[in-house]
Amino acid sequence: MNYLVLLRHGQSQWNLENRFTGWVDVDITDFGEKEATEAGTLIKAKNLHFDYLFTSVLKRAIRTADLASASAGFGEIPFERDQALNERHYGDLQGLNKAETAVKFGDEQVHLWRRSYDINPPNGESLKDTAARTIPYYIEKIEPMVMAGKNIWVVAHGNSLRSLVMHLDNLTREEVLELNIPTGVPLVYEFENGKVVNKYYLK
Repeated sequence: MNYLVLLRHGQSQWNLENRFTGWVDVDITDFGEKEATEAGTLIKAKNLHFDYLFTSVLKRAIRTADLASASAGFGEIPFERDQALNERHYGDLQGLNKAETAVKFGDEQVHLWRRSYDINPPNGESLKDTAARTIPYYIEKIEPMVMAGKNIWVVAHGNSLRSLVMHLDNLTREEVLELNIPTGVPLVYEFENGKVVNKYYLK
């Protein structure tokens, strides 16, 4: 058996401030550091070890991976960082407070931007667009390692990870809209002969 572990970065400063973050390179908060460290503790308790680490190029994911690795007691893990794993790009909404944006554009419009599969915010990506870069990257770079029996760790973001879960779980576009990935909680997929046989969050 081998495994793939997905981890959403710890709370970022703009998560705390309820802002649309997207590709803006904000760091994690003190609480986010605590989440990352606790994720590493959970990984260590489960005795998980990784052959390869993938992250986005954004510091909140990289910092989370670094802190979790230290907490888990890992040495150097071969890694790759790629913007294909970046958060969904929120375009003109980036940096705006979500509540203020709802007042400005209306609750219904903001809900459509946030929770539709293929409706883009102004100059930004839909979840469909995010999946269009994240899933091919997974198929090209990550899946072959998983199929070869390697243990793989991916530290990324809410929407990029939702895209991967949609692929792994064969979710419909309606089902993925109901999916929420918590910050700082490792999601484990166990594989046997290239097939998912178990899935669970570490707690």
